[in-house]
Amino acid sequence: MSNAKPTPNPLSQLAFTSRVAKRAQYEAFEFDLLGDRIRVRNGSYADPENHEYLVQIEDGVPVSCTCPADEHFEGACKHRVGVAIRRPIVDLVTDVQLRADGGEAMRPSARGEQSNSERVASVSQGEEEKTDDDCECDGLPDSVPCWPCFRDGREDFD
Repeated sequence: MSNAKPTPNPLSQLAFTSRVAKRAQYEAFEFDLLGDRIRVRNGSYADPENHEYLVQIEDGVPVSCTCPADEHFEGACKHRVGVAIRRPIVDLVTDVQLRADGGEAMRPSARGEQSNSERVASVSQGEEEKTDDDCECDGLPDSVPCWPCFRDGREDFD
């Protein structure tokens, strides 16, 4: 068993509007790991190659994005929120950062839990995790479900 402290849900560390949260859920984002950053491509546009931005992760939280909205408006942009609601992606970046610092990854556990890279692959391939115990809604702003609950249809935005 690990002595590692559970990290707070990254979504609970961000301020954003309900409009941003909804767009982060329904827009067709594609994610690529680039070290400690995530490239987010918005496939909802006819020219997605012109809608790619880099999201910086620090201490498990998407802290900045290269998009104009993140620079010019208060609160997190849809790209940062889109990364935060997909916890396996944030966990994977955190694991990469930990290894780069010489630390040891805490996953997979002895209980046969999937590694973070396996979980990200499952999410990107559309496979559903079948457990209810992956809920992380506690501590999130009202009317914002965690990614596992939204993905599995257990919760929705109000």
